[in-house]
Amino acid sequence: MSGATGFDQHPSETLRAGKGFSLADVDPDSTPGFKGTKEDGQALLAELDDELAQLQEKLFAESRFGGRKRILLILQAMDTAGKGGIVNHMMAAMDPQGVQFKAFKAPTDEEKSYDFLWRIEKEVPAAGMVGVFDRSHYEDVLIHRVHRWASPEEIKRRYVAINEFEARLSGSGTTVVKVMLHISGEEQKERLLARLDNPAKHWKYSRGDLDERAFWEDYMNAYQAAIDETNTANAPWHVVPANKKWFARIAVQQLLLGALNGMDLQWPKAEFDVALERELVVRS
Repeated sequence: MSGATGFDQHPSETLRAGKGFSLADVDPDSTPGFKGTKEDGQALLAELDDELAQLQEKLFAESRFGGRKRILLILQAMDTAGKGGIVNHMMAAMDPQGVQFKAFKAPTDEEKSYDFLWRIEKEVPAAGMVGVFDRSHYEDVLIHRVHRWASPEEIKRRYVAINEFEARLSGSGTTVVKVMLHISGEEQKERLLARLDNPAKHWKYSRGDLDERAFWEDYMNAYQAAIDETNTANAPWHVVPANKKWFARIAVQQLLLGALNGMDLQWPKAEFDVALERELVVRS
């Protein structure tokens, strides 16, 4: 392995969907840029938790003194791809007061009465926060395209609306990190069977997950179209091979760390006489 991260090249470059990107060319079982073992990956994940916590605290501290920066991590994937495990690990490493998490489920009747972005805009992170979306506005172009719940013209309008929305986020100080966790159909089958074989995991199983497997290729095409239409300079897509859960976790951790390091965060300068205050504390 080379570099402090254990990657030959930073995942923000290796995993970024570039010009001419083809989802079909991504091997879900691969570990792009990482030459180490599973044990190496797990050790790296634990080693960098402190750095993640410190950067998040610095982001939060800046906002207490007028800073406008914030970050939004968007996780999209087929069912069982490991979003929950990634979220659990990251949130355990960070201070909960500086994290805004939202898992988007099927829209309510009230939410359906508005434009699809209405419920999304209410959940964008405040200044100083790390926002995490478990699923997002992309559900409204993925599942709607697959099941033909919206016309091609409406889907196209939504792509445009998403690009405008994410440009507004970027313009207001939000760094957007978009991640697709890419697993294979065979890996999903194994994970569904594992849930059925473990009574402690039965609550995670849904017949709906099985029903959607019948549309696998349609979903892959929908993801390809969404990436093609919304892969912008302000909010680029990163596709993370996710058959190996340990790799997916360190890859997303690296993407988040890279984004935070790129924000040039600074500890707020004291607005009081530190020496005087220290003397007062000593005398107290």
